[in-house]
Amino acid sequence: MEKINSLQNAHVKAWKKLQTKKGRHQQGLYLLDGWHLVNEAVKAKVSIKTLLLTEKQLATKPDLTHFPDVIEISEEVASHISATVTPQGVFALALLPKPAADPLAQLDLSRPWLLLDNVQDPGNIGTMVRTADAAGFAGVAFGTGTGDIHQPKVERAMQGSQFHLQLISTDLAALVTQMKAQGLPIYGSELNPQAAAYLDVDAPVSFGLIMGNEGNGMSAALLAQTTKNLYIPIKGRAESLNVAIAAGILMFGLNR
Repeated sequence: MEKINSLQNAHVKAWKKLQTKKGRHQQGLYLLDGWHLVNEAVKAKVSIKTLLLTEKQLATKPDLTHFPDVIEISEEVASHISATVTPQGVFALALLPKPAADPLAQLDLSRPWLLLDNVQDPGNIGTMVRTADAAGFAGVAFGTGTGDIHQPKVERAMQGSQFHLQLISTDLAALVTQMKAQGLPIYGSELNPQAAAYLDVDAPVSFGLIMGNEGNGMSAALLAQTTKNLYIPIKGRAESLNVAIAAGILMFGLNR
């Protein structure tokens, strides 16, 4: 088994670049950090090129039969390539899926979709993807300005739910047009005089729900395309809700 200890190693420098979108696309790889994500990827039959393990992790005698290549790395290398403060010491180099010629052609529109408009915080993105998974949504669309699906902090925050539903990066306006053409309503999230309380809405089995930027909300262009805009009545004195919390309330409230 190959062992890599130096931060100056060419492989280590390449792995570090997987923190960036440019590096991921240049190498055709993305990084999964921690046993939970690695095991979920194996269950989902994700193509994994290499497994990276520290000596401490190798000492636990894990099952390595699912991995074509295994490299032992030092704790220093593990800390260097990880986006976390205290990495577990196990990483998988997974192959980036090839982009579909038409990403909207193979979508499951029999169940609801969550559409993320310029949502940037990895924690919020991960929480919303996990909640969409729990709420029975078919998929999550990452629109312009939204964090990259394979950014390590986003991958980690999704906690394996990324392997349970469809995730796409696309132009939300085009997706909304396609969904509306098939008779599906599109719900926006904005408090305005025309908005409806979400509990007053009887949503069908499939629809689109758009959540906007943490500070600025949805774009005006997408607001103009919605079937109806929704709000969550606030009973206390808080001025607003975190976007991921609001998304969870709306997803479970509409898909009931």
